[in-house]
Amino acid sequence: MNEELAALGARIDRTNELLERVAGELAASSHHAVFVDAGYLYAAAGRLATGTEDRRAFELDAQGVVDALIERASRVFPHSRLLRVYWYDGARRRIHTAEQQSIAELPDVKVRLGNLNANNQQKGVDSLIRSDLESLARHRALSDAVLLGGDEDLVPAVEAAQGYGTRVHLWGIEAPEGLRNQADPLLWEADTQRTLYLDFFKPYVARRTVMTFDSNIVPRPTREDVHFVGKRIAATWLGTRGREALADVLPGPYLPGAVDQDLLVEAESLLQYSLRGQSDLRRALRDGFWEHLRTLFPMPDSDPRS
Repeated sequence: MNEELAALGARIDRTNELLERVAGELAASSHHAVFVDAGYLYAAAGRLATGTEDRRAFELDAQGVVDALIERASRVFPHSRLLRVYWYDGARRRIHTAEQQSIAELPDVKVRLGNLNANNQQKGVDSLIRSDLESLARHRALSDAVLLGGDEDLVPAVEAAQGYGTRVHLWGIEAPEGLRNQADPLLWEADTQRTLYLDFFKPYVARRTVMTFDSNIVPRPTREDVHFVGKRIAATWLGTRGREALADVLPGPYLPGAVDQDLLVEAESLLQYSLRGQSDLRRALRDGFWEHLRTLFPMPDSDPRS
């Protein structure tokens, strides 16, 4: 009897060893990836944590968010290995901003850029997500895909990946006041749904410090001072973005809203003086900006003022 029990125990031990080996092999061949629609992330997390979707009004610790997403995914898929995090964002002429460059340098992160038009609207991001999801699924590189996004245009990406056997897990960001920030068709197509709440983002999203100017300390600059600052900012703007960025402002004479706002904020920082409500100084600022561009790249005669 004891011999039979010993033999049975030995067989059970061998079976367990085989099961552990199979589980290990399966885990080694199982991969997951995280696909982040940065436009959705900034808008939803900004509104949740700071009350605004305007990127200029808050700071987001991208590295902290990426690490937190990786850690959360490792708990959701304990027997799977991370392939990488795909970070999708928009940029003018698809040229990385300084922030996007720093994100691209993070380990296990791949930044993919669509275009950003003059109104700061992303173009081509959804098609990039679909292309990557479908390609990775088709080559059996993924068993599970986490998609952080909310646009209905992502439905074809989900369907394409599922068609090759990849499970797609839709993660969303809590919407304040019980509202919804993800399209119903996208929610319907995903294999699972998960929500990231305010506590998840609190450590990584904070309002920017608002710079105030005391007119009793800083005297009002002259038009010549502001004009010079406009030329200086134009030189920096061209040096950072390259000549291709001219397509975003030409033929003029009006600057796109996003460029004009960046010009104003940068000028106020350099001058340490608020130009809000100072129409004459703001015109001098824009004139200086346009003058630098016209000096380097002659344009058709027009009144370069807004």
